[in-house]
Amino acid sequence: MSVSEDRTVQPSPTTAAPASGIADPAPLGLAAFALTTFLLSAKNADWMSHATGSAWLGFAFAYGGLGQLLAGMWEFRNRNVFGATAFATYGGFWIGLGLWVQLVVNPAVAAARPATLAATVSGLNHDLGWILLAFAIFNTYMLILSAQVNLAVFAVFLTLELTEIILCIGNFNAGAALIPTTTIKIGGYVGLITALVAWYASAAGVSNGIAAGKLRFPVGRPLLS
Repeated sequence: MSVSEDRTVQPSPTTAAPASGIADPAPLGLAAFALTTFLLSAKNADWMSHATGSAWLGFAFAYGGLGQLLAGMWEFRNRNVFGATAFATYGGFWIGLGLWVQLVVNPAVAAARPATLAATVSGLNHDLGWILLAFAIFNTYMLILSAQVNLAVFAVFLTLELTEIILCIGNFNAGAALIPTTTIKIGGYVGLITALVAWYASAAGVSNGIAAGKLRFPVGRPLLS
């Protein structure tokens, strides 16, 4: 499965189509996005009460971040503007989120005193609300444009849009809460659905990329064509 169908160039009847030289990077980008989203969403859904809750952090750099960034660069090589923009942006999102935790959240919490802890946590929750709002704006026009790709990709952006909006509202309203509020938990559950949808789209891309394979996962037709 290609994230976008705009990369195909029709050859003339007398000229062979040149090979792109690389395989479709979309399944890698989708898988990297899915796994990191799953780990963070499990934390937001409060499934990690017996874990540190930071299992997502390393993978935000190494898989969700670097993996998607590389997929985005390969999509540029394939002249797929939609896929390149989507993967590179969300690769940057995960790297940026990881850096924000390491460079802002952890030092702020470590420096807080009992009298200032509530204000510090409230400020950090508002920071995250603004981050999610910014990416929800980006995701809105990508959601609209994904309707021209296929149903599976549209479903990824739709569930992601809902996740970002719910978590944005949840973080703005969280105040000084240190544990996920009800709204953030709901956002976590929607995020888990987003991860599953992205994993399916990735699996479909892998199945359709096996030349001799007989198992094919459908991705659905574009909603706008």
